[in-house]
Amino acid sequence: MQVRVLFFGSLREMLGRSSDTVSLPDGTSLSELLDRYAAEKPELHRFLPSIALSVNQEYATTDVRLGDQDEIALLPPVSGGAPTDPDSSNCLIVRNKIDTAGFVEMLKQPEDGAVVVFEGIVRNHSRGRRTLYLEYEAYEEMALKQMNELAGSARAKFSIDHARIVHRLGRMEIGETSVLIVVASAHRSAAFDACRFLIDTLKKTVPIWKKEFFADGAVWADGEPFPEEVRNPSILNSQATN
Repeated sequence: MQVRVLFFGSLREMLGRSSDTVSLPDGTSLSELLDRYAAEKPELHRFLPSIALSVNQEYATTDVRLGDQDEIALLPPVSGGAPTDPDSSNCLIVRNKIDTAGFVEMLKQPEDGAVVVFEGIVRNHSRGRRTLYLEYEAYEEMALKQMNELAGSARAKFSIDHARIVHRLGRMEIGETSVLIVVASAHRSAAFDACRFLIDTLKKTVPIWKKEFFADGAVWADGEPFPEEVRNPSILNSQATN
């Protein structure tokens, strides 16, 4: 059987490519696939406890058995025009500047008493160094799916009317908006709570990565640890026994 393997962020740079097409025996597990890459790049071992894995854009554990034409992604910790109907597409991934005022106006409805807006802004410093600009990349199909699921969870959890996440990819200059979250609700407390939930959860679970560029070099931003249910304890266990 054949599978496609995708690499992102620091893992892509370590392996020197963004994807592979790999021929495997039927029934190969994710763990066995990882062993192949660890044999190629022994330094990969130190990354394994912190990464997440996906199969066909769903988070997966290392005991999953792979099938022909599966798409696997190795995910390091995560750090275009809009439709007019606020419910037709809750979340967007764009490469142009984000029009915050336009999205806010689009989402406001007569039944809403509050709209809460969060903008993630590119700042001019990080790690005690002056930042020149940032670049974001994503596993786009999975990221958009996760963003829409996250918005749906927020609507159910906080009884809000609407929620939209817009994330920009590519190069961003100082002062530009990298991520926008807009929440509309009848009451302000639900809107505030939902907005905080959305940005905090997005930063931990949605496969989007940030690279910071300084005058003297560039680094991938340290991601927050994946939640327990996403991490792969079987990776940790196998490392402990080796």
